[in-house]
Amino acid sequence: MPDAPLLTPPDAKLIDADVERAFAEDLGPGDATADLLPADAIAVAALTCREDAVIAGIPWFDACFRKLDPDLAIDWRTRDGERVAAGSVICNLRGRARALVSAERSALNFLQLLSGTATFTAAHVAAVAGTGVRVLDTRKTVPGLRLAQKYAVRCGGGHNHRIGLFDAILIKENHIAAAGGIEPAVAAARRMHPALLLEIEVETLDELRRAIDAGADRVMLDNFTPAMMAEAVAAAAGRVPLEISGNVDLQTIGVYARTGVDFISVGALTKHVRAVDLSLRLQLSA
Repeated sequence: MPDAPLLTPPDAKLIDADVERAFAEDLGPGDATADLLPADAIAVAALTCREDAVIAGIPWFDACFRKLDPDLAIDWRTRDGERVAAGSVICNLRGRARALVSAERSALNFLQLLSGTATFTAAHVAAVAGTGVRVLDTRKTVPGLRLAQKYAVRCGGGHNHRIGLFDAILIKENHIAAAGGIEPAVAAARRMHPALLLEIEVETLDELRRAIDAGADRVMLDNFTPAMMAEAVAAAAGRVPLEISGNVDLQTIGVYARTGVDFISVGALTKHVRAVDLSLRLQLSA
């Protein structure tokens, strides 16, 4: 995991695929209302953010408009990962009026969703400031938009946990039960995927000790109380990084962070999303 969040967005092909899906469900065979506008009409538009927010999703926003009008001009006054004040005009656009009205909803959907994720993440990061704890996302994402949301988490100052089931091993209670215990589960994982990070979820201090002795790279403390978390930090004694999961919100995350753990994963970052309020107002250009 990097020392600082990387704000490089996903590959352009993935963004284009996201936009294609959005247009397929919104535009379908064509925008019947936009057909009322003159084909050669040029318009300008201003995008306003109506609330304090951290912006994320500019590449998706741009891709929506440029797919319908490659020559459309977009002038941004902010960047992904930056906080803007309520009432700020964050972008100006100029191009074919039909393209502006047809792409508007899809473009705003991406930007408001991802900015919501970034803003919510930033609040959690602020709540653990000064503790050294890294706030992680999870796999609890909107179907089809995982990489977009994980990018938005980074824009908000958070860090990514594993992307999917393929790039790290997380042994949970069902895996342990099926494998016959922590030790055989770890042994099998090491044998089959030696290069992957291996994390074990534990529910008791005894399981924590067994996971450390078995050779886990990281241990997840599932639904521990703050007192148990502090005991776990003492028991681990720096031998493995510790992650907290379960019952984490803005009221509890600061308390948990001060127990001395290394990571706190928050599923709500990507599954409890409130879209940021954006407004795009258009007028015909002279």
